[in-house]
Parts: sequence; structure tokens; C-alpha cells
Amino acid sequence: MEHLIRTVRAGEWAKVKELRLAALADPVAPIAFLDTYDRAVAQPDAYWKDRTDTAAQGKSVCGFVAEGPDGEWAGTVTVLVELPGEDGVFGGGATVPQTHIVGVFVRPEHRGTGLTQALFGAALDWSWALSEPRAERVRLYVHEANARAQALYRKLGFERTGVVVLMPGDSSAKEYELAMARPAC
Repeated sequence: MEHLIRTVRAGEWAKVKELRLAALADPVAPIAFLDTYDRAVAQPDAYWKDRTDTAAQGKSVCGFVAEGPDGEWAGTVTVLVELPGEDGVFGGGATVPQTHIVGVFVRPEHRGTGLTQALFGAALDWSWALSEPRAERVRLYVHEANARAQALYRKLGFERTGVVVLMPGDSSAKEYELAMARPAC
């Protein structure tokens, strides 16, 4: 693979913004993201700088990118740390320390090349390497109509937990929780 999978660095906010806007302009964005292109493009540069710097710290959130030899970012994934007693993205807080994978996007011309699996590998490695808190599981949510993503997540080892939530902003659509338990040592 010619792409380098790495964490986002402080100061890379312009690239973070560009890739996020590309993700939100993708035809599947309405079933893949909770944000919209119109809301995101209206955000000031300070928003993008703060978002990037927080992800670059790698404490409560960590962002990963797939960077090509030419410096182009071909994909991204973000990992959130969730602790018991805190509200999760969809409400219903964690019962154990866990991470939550969000913001999965690979540019269309790079799909099917293994980049998504490589990004997930980095996200999972980071999750399992956490010592404080020690993540007991990794979870994500997937829209009921996003069959391609559901198939990929199952292939990566995620399984449905039985938790189903309504998609924020669209009470007629369901999101399935999928999770992976910490591997036995």
C-alpha cells in the first residue's frame, strides 16, 4: 500500500476541513454522517483548528488519515473515548470504558483498495493500546440502509449488539450498534 496511515497533526486543519467537506458532499453522506455539508462549510476556521488540535492530542479523541505519496488525504476515521456515566453520541452512555469509531470516509477513487481496513486497523490498535482508560470494547453505529458499510464492519469483526437507535434528525431511520470486544490476551 502506498498510503501512510497516521494520526492527524496539530495545524493540519485546512486538510481536515477539506476532507470532511468532501465526505459530507458524498452521495451517501445523509446515511453516513450526523452533520451536513451546509452546516460544516459555514463553520469558521477557529472551529476547524480546534477540532484538529483536539484530535491531534490523542486523549479523548484521535483522528487518523490515509496520506498518499503526493500528500493527498484519501481517507479518515476518528475514534472517541467513552467512559461510563457520560452520554454517548446517540445518548445512552457506556457501561464499560470503550471507544467509538465515527467519521469513516474514503474518497470514492480509493474505495475497495484496502484503505478502509488499514484505517480501522490503526483505530483498533490505538483503542486496544489505551491504558487509561483501558478500552473493553470498540463500537460504531451504522445506518440500516448502508448495506456496504454493514458488510465491511462485519468483515472486520464487528457484530450487532441488538441496540437500535433512531437516527438523530430522522426518526424514521434506524442505526444499528455494532461492537467488538477486547481481544483475549
